[in-house]
Amino acid sequence: MRPMLPILAPAFVVAAVAAPIAAIAIAAPQTPKQALAAAIASPSRTPTNVARDRYRHPAETLAFFGVKPGDTVVEVWPAGGWYTEILAPYLARNGSYYAAAPLPNGAKGVQALQAKDASRYAKVRIAGFPAKPGDATVPDGSADVVLTFRNVHNWRFGGADQAQAMFDAMFRMLKPGGTLGVVEHRLPEARDAAAEEKSGYMKESSVIGFANRAGFTLAGRSEVNANPRDTADWEKGVWTLPPSYRLGDTDRAKYAAIGESDRMTLRFVKPR
Repeated sequence: MRPMLPILAPAFVVAAVAAPIAAIAIAAPQTPKQALAAAIASPSRTPTNVARDRYRHPAETLAFFGVKPGDTVVEVWPAGGWYTEILAPYLARNGSYYAAAPLPNGAKGVQALQAKDASRYAKVRIAGFPAKPGDATVPDGSADVVLTFRNVHNWRFGGADQAQAMFDAMFRMLKPGGTLGVVEHRLPEARDAAAEEKSGYMKESSVIGFANRAGFTLAGRSEVNANPRDTADWEKGVWTLPPSYRLGDTDRAKYAAIGESDRMTLRFVKPR
């Protein structure tokens, strides 16, 4: 007769079954909202950038624009990479992120992030915008979402109005049904439009006009980035306010209490 096995099998089986169950629970996929929250909460973000979340509301803004983890997203003129720190990891697994800027200097902020953390920003694609011969470009009809944050005034600034050409180019980047998200410093509608050339502020009607002429349809407005304390009539334009503080220490506490600028947040759609 064969000797009986020790009666340990049930406990062993329970442990063997429990381990995979625990592993499955840990590896449960994140929802888009959870993935975005994780990217925003990442300790890899620059502390000075994190301090500006209360003015820029990245979670609410990107949710309003409908950015999903599997999207191809183009950020136009990302400057120092404030949104790059959020969008690049958020899109890294299933999506694509383009930083589109005048090359070579316009992409220096994003390239600095890549040099600092090559693995985190490995999938970031840099494209010329406007593109020069030899620049990498965003293929026409390839983007699900195009985003631009506080840049329209730069295209309108100083009387050299390039805004319409930029909106036309963003329209070409998008797939039919794709989204254009615009955040911009807001000039009250009653003001003289000439202020757009020097103040850093734009009228909503002006931005909507550029978008409409390019072929976009306005799909929504949000007040998530509004600041009613900003009267948009400062001596040094929008740069009087934080974070620029163009007047230095003069009335700095006053401008700190006002906070960053009042901003329009507009969502446009390219018709199908």
